[in-house]
Amino acid sequence: MAKYDKADLERRMRGAVEALRHDLSGLRTGRANTALLDSVQVEVYGSHMPLSQVATVSVPEPRLLSVQVWDKSNVGPVEKAIRSAGLGLNPINDGNTLRLPIPDLTEERRKELAKLASQYAEKARVAIRNVRRDGMDALKQDETKKEISEDERKRAETDLQKLTDEVIKAADEAATQKEKEILGK
Repeated sequence: MAKYDKADLERRMRGAVEALRHDLSGLRTGRANTALLDSVQVEVYGSHMPLSQVATVSVPEPRLLSVQVWDKSNVGPVEKAIRSAGLGLNPINDGNTLRLPIPDLTEERRKELAKLASQYAEKARVAIRNVRRDGMDALKQDETKKEISEDERKRAETDLQKLTDEVIKAADEAATQKEKEILGK
């Protein structure tokens, strides 16, 4: 195991929060958001490609997404990919453009999405705690190798715990914010 590196541990923890924010951005809130289609993979030219590589997604109205497909021959596969993505969206084909009206979320669906947001947050908290554990293990090893004293290890462990608490708080705030958006509060 490598020596204790607080900067690397902080980078990894903050990375978990960024991954959480990315996951949360894909959850529907009843408002149009281009990030909603980030996970859509389209089968074109014999391979799977992200939607962003075959079309431009925009938000012309608060409850409407517009997908401008660059190559007319790909409109069908893009429409199929959006329908089968499990987002509950039904594209309206206007030739080269697909219009995606964002339907109102039912109360039941809002609760499911809020639950999913809290699951994403829990996954992020686990990842952050795993990084903390790696740091604690590195500190113990450094102490065993006589590279740091017991007092230095304890001080660093306290710092690491403060950092962990701070990053988990950021993850919780991101999830809480998303849950409020989903539930319409």
